[in-house]
Amino acid sequence: MTNPSRVIDAQQIETSIMMLKQYAREDDIAALIEVLESMAVDPRNQALLDQLSDVFGRLGLQQGVVLTYAPYLSTILSDGLFDDTD
Repeated sequence: MTNPSRVIDAQQIETSIMMLKQYAREDDIAALIEVLESMAVDPRNQALLDQLSDVFGRLGLQQGVVLTYAPYLSTILSDGLFDDTD
């Protein structure tokens, strides 16, 4: 998750937040929404991207809900997943 050339679309993040707040149980994903709100303000912050990955990884079954209503996150989280950096 260390691709400095990655561009995060703040508008897509805002849309994702809106969809998650509307359709998901916000108390179950509060930490994720908090990170997304920070990313919407500072989309180039690599530390927030790393934090997003960590928070998402701890969601368990809620990952499916998140990806259903905020599919842009799959693009963010998977970007560079298969890069060969050896």
